[in-house]
Amino acid sequence: MTDTARARKLADRIRVVVAETLQRRIKDPRLGYVTITDTRVTGDLREATVFYTVFGDEEERTASAAALESAKGVLRSEVGRQTGVRFTPTLTFVLDAVPDTARTIDDLLAKARAADAQVRETAAGKGYAGDADPYRKPAEHDEESDEA
Repeated sequence: MTDTARARKLADRIRVVVAETLQRRIKDPRLGYVTITDTRVTGDLREATVFYTVFGDEEERTASAAALESAKGVLRSEVGRQTGVRFTPTLTFVLDAVPDTARTIDDLLAKARAADAQVRETAAGKGYAGDADPYRKPAEHDEESDEA
């Protein structure tokens, strides 16, 4: 087993090599606007998972996935040539779910803001259900009743 620092360095290098190779060498028309977001390498440096996003609709995502799958051999040989590791890791491409998750979170936050605004609107001009100061205070004694 190798240390995780080496795996991280190799993952960063693979991410850069794959992104540059996609930009400069791969001329597949199916390949849309692809962004390599992250790369993870297993501890034994044998497998690399490359996360990517595609700008566009579902049709462009499937076309880009097919283009990446067909360019896998060229990308792997380029990774092996530029990294110089003994065993070139196999590449697996996975569509990154971070943008969809972020969009979902933004939608939920917008709904929460709208609900808060509605509550603020409803509460405007209203008073407390009980006294303004709900804490009990000690009873105040009259000095005249203590003298008698």
